[in-house]
Amino acid sequence: MKKKGKIKMVILGIVIFLVVGMGGALLFTEGERREGKNLPIDNVDFKRLDDGTYIGEYEGGKYKWRANKAKVTIKSNKITDIEIIEDKVSNTTEIKNKLFQRVIEKQSLQVDTISGATITSKAYLKSIENALKKTKEK
Repeated sequence: MKKKGKIKMVILGIVIFLVVGMGGALLFTEGERREGKNLPIDNVDFKRLDDGTYIGEYEGGKYKWRANKAKVTIKSNKITDIEIIEDKVSNTTEIKNKLFQRVIEKQSLQVDTISGATITSKAYLKSIENALKKTKEK
């Protein structure tokens, strides 16, 4: 009986440790997540884009976890290609492909973010926006 009681106490201790640890992690990252969810994506007049290739970057928020740099290609005043050339987030190929396809199809930054990757999607959109703003700096 004593052995079962010790095992239960160890399991309970592990569960409490995990719950407290996860709660702490959520509190620690709350500012970064809130900043990312509220990141404004400005309207860009896609009808006035100058042809060329432009680089834009997003610093990545409070902890720089989502910092990235985008290369945007414009031909005939339309975005034809978007590529992330620097990225702090790994394993996001599917997210990037879906998001960039939406931007290219709609020729707009006002697209739905990828479910489950809202903050990362907004970080990519911000770097694209910053690249597009450079079309007027020529």
